[in-house]
Amino acid sequence: MEYAEAEADYYYGEEGNETGEACEGPADWEASFALLPALYMLVFVLGLAGNALVLLTVWRGPRARRRSADAYIGNLALADLAFVATLPLWAAYTALRFHWPFGAALCKLSSYLALLNMFASAFCLGGLSAERCRAVARAAPPRAAAAPSALGPLAALWAAAAAAALPALLLREARRGPRNRTLCDVAAGGAAARAAALSLGSTALGFAAPLLLMAACYCALGAAVRRHLRPRRAEAAARRRLLRLLAALVGVFAGCWLPFHLLKSLFALAAAGLLELPCALLALIARLHPYATCLAYLNSCLNPLLYAFLDGRFRAQCRLLLRPRRPRRPPAAASLSGATQRSELPSAATKV
Repeated sequence: MEYAEAEADYYYGEEGNETGEACEGPADWEASFALLPALYMLVFVLGLAGNALVLLTVWRGPRARRRSADAYIGNLALADLAFVATLPLWAAYTALRFHWPFGAALCKLSSYLALLNMFASAFCLGGLSAERCRAVARAAPPRAAAAPSALGPLAALWAAAAAAALPALLLREARRGPRNRTLCDVAAGGAAARAAALSLGSTALGFAAPLLLMAACYCALGAAVRRHLRPRRAEAAARRRLLRLLAALVGVFAGCWLPFHLLKSLFALAAAGLLELPCALLALIARLHPYATCLAYLNSCLNPLLYAFLDGRFRAQCRLLLRPRRPRRPPAAASLSGATQRSELPSAATKV
């Protein structure tokens, strides 16, 4: 398979016809066509169950006990849930050796949801970090009501993510490729410089900038926790547990998405002629890119596991939600009267 086919970029990257014509790589790893679909379906099953449970736990819990972070956590789960619903399509696409049989509409929609998830996850984590920084700096109660104050910022985050993901909706198409296959990728014939700018712009907006914001917020959070929360040990312990959860969310986000953005950026720079890479390295990038994409997708099912392992409050709410409901017992008065009636049966028979 040619390098242009093997790259199979699911986001902004042009498939590198200029680079591909000069560097024709070897065939793909044959195991990838079985291994990658299996990994996609595993992420689909775990992500669907885990994120649905997070949404039920967050939104069905008592409103008075919701933390200000819960609104962001719920929206993060919503973004992951919308994305993992498309993974069976991408699993079939890979299993069919990058042949898309589902039509142009699903090609555009699935690509858009994938990119929307990337931006929405990054923006929600950035907003969550900024909100925690503000709350801890002001020493706000850890169980402040989230819904009224979070609606405006969350609406703005979703609007920004939807706008940033629009190029996937506008530029993606299902087009005829080599060997009678239909590819779901960026429209052919675009300038390499424009494609590289879109690719690098998505990395800067959807990964680098939110990560820098999160790092700055956690530096401020650490200082605020030490400065404000020493006298109140119980409150300090609760905030530190929440901060550990948020730090784990950010760390997993960075670890899952960094290889994808690194490989995508290297390819975009090489395709635009801004970076000279040997053909062997370009072929390796093409082979590794689907695995880096799979690692990025894995982020969508890891967040619920982090909540389960690091947030005791979330575990308690899950147990309460999943606990089978026992039938209601009759009122005490009714049960006593029933017992009294049964005890008087022999005496009634005696009287008769």
